[in-house]
Amino acid sequence: MSSEQQNAGKIATARLGGANGPEVGVQGLGCMGMSFAYGPTDADEARATLERALELGVTLYDTADVYGAGENEKFIAPFVAAHRDEITLATKFSLSLDSSDPAKRSIRNDRPYVRQCVEDSLRRLGVDEIDLYYMHRRDVSVPIEETAASMAELVQEGKVRQLGLSEVTAQELRAAHAVHPIAALQSEWSLFSRDIENNVVGAARELGVTVVPYSPLGRGFLTGSFTDAEKELTADDFRRHQPRYHGANAAANAALLEPVRRIADAHGATPGQIALAWVQQRSRVWDGLTVVPIPGTRKRSRVEENTAATRIELSADELELLEPVAGRVTGDRYADMSFSSAGRE
Repeated sequence: MSSEQQNAGKIATARLGGANGPEVGVQGLGCMGMSFAYGPTDADEARATLERALELGVTLYDTADVYGAGENEKFIAPFVAAHRDEITLATKFSLSLDSSDPAKRSIRNDRPYVRQCVEDSLRRLGVDEIDLYYMHRRDVSVPIEETAASMAELVQEGKVRQLGLSEVTAQELRAAHAVHPIAALQSEWSLFSRDIENNVVGAARELGVTVVPYSPLGRGFLTGSFTDAEKELTADDFRRHQPRYHGANAAANAALLEPVRRIADAHGATPGQIALAWVQQRSRVWDGLTVVPIPGTRKRSRVEENTAATRIELSADELELLEPVAGRVTGDRYADMSFSSAGRE
């Protein structure tokens, strides 16, 4: 097979963290749902999805130690071993959940915990080095400069290649970046969630930090795959605990998808593809910003649909039609917004 045939249908690429960073597909893959948070899963189909994503040019694979208390890292480890030189591997530390109460979270950013977590992740993933290591959430009791310095030690020791932060403010991003270059900022960014545009996106663009939007499909709500989490999703699905996805909030938010569906019909696309195309095009709206969203899926058909969205061009009129959607969303992203960067802005 020729290189042209091998590359046919593959997504475009971008540099993660600037000119010296690794070249990755302009869309990554969030692996969390393959073994955590979204109810029952088909492990064989999830493994096939990892392989199919790579065939389509997806090379950034995202997990975290909190996903299933390390089980998600273990799940993707065989795939990582088979394709180590082809992919960019991202994982995270700092967050843990109470198994008896999923709403309870603990966050640690102190040096001993950073070092403990990286060793555990390296072991579970079966690698000597993590390509992109994120601080998952901010522990405000530890100065961000101290956490960044602890993470920088991991780079110096060859355990981590690049550093990332998740759900931080612009001020926190700048402070950490002054200690050691930050390659990527991961925060929720979608048609329904645009609070990072207030401050942090501008800081990321100025510093040359790649923005990696998580939940760019609104945890599936923007695809129309469910309309009320409490009524339609299994008891172990964490979306049942998110205010905007159940009850009166869900009903009001479902009505906001009408322009998304209308634009999708015009493109012969799905609503999810339009939502993803909108996120992908943020790099043009914010000139000079690199954006690599990581929609999560555990189905081959969905990863094919998602990557196809990178080739959809939304017109200025269509972008204008979608502009007011986020401002009309009812309900917060989390029941406790102090868990997010928006709670500290």
